[in-house]
Amino acid sequence: MTYKVIENINAVQENIITKPAPEPTVRRLLVYLEYLKSIDMPLISSGQIAEHFNFTAIQVRKDISFSGYIGRPKHGYNREQLIEQIEKFLGFNDKIDVFLIGAGNIGRALAEYKGFEKYSLNIIALADNNPELYNTTVAGKKIFSLEKALELIKRLKIKMAIIAVPPPANQTVADLLIKAGIKAIWNFSSARLKCPDEIIVQNEDLGASLSVLAQKLLSAEQTKHK
Repeated sequence: MTYKVIENINAVQENIITKPAPEPTVRRLLVYLEYLKSIDMPLISSGQIAEHFNFTAIQVRKDISFSGYIGRPKHGYNREQLIEQIEKFLGFNDKIDVFLIGAGNIGRALAEYKGFEKYSLNIIALADNNPELYNTTVAGKKIFSLEKALELIKRLKIKMAIIAVPPPANQTVADLLIKAGIKAIWNFSSARLKCPDEIIVQNEDLGASLSVLAQKLLSAEQTKHK
């Protein structure tokens, strides 16, 4: 998801080696962050956070320790400092420019989504293979040809791209993006990509996610009627 790509791409951009937090930890840090921003209190303990989410205080302290922030025994965490440290750890303080490939329904929806801003993701432009879309805009973002996009990616040193094109074109696009210097790909096509090990890939299969949701609903209904 968004957080995982951001965490990894910031390590790439800064050219440093870090010990990444496990994905479940990053997920929990995100919900802690939202909760911390929603309350108004100077100090908060791991026990209070744990109680709100029905976690254990040990789990909360372990998660927060990945951010590098340590609370004071018997005092807890300074809420504002903890927010700042978690945001820094997740890379929210550094804007990440992204190129979006594919201006179809999914691509347009992603381009118009305002929620990326709070994760410091900035979709600077789109690319598509439909000449009728060239030089038009989506949510104020210009659509280029793929050739022009690859040129801009090289010139601007863009390191992250979103792919929203169907297979098998998604693999061809990924190969071209990697040659242009892309180091992280968020793949919204229905087929997984085959990329070199050093390339960070996050696959989002919307159909599979919907199928999992449907299965959970069916299971819940069956349990209810037993």
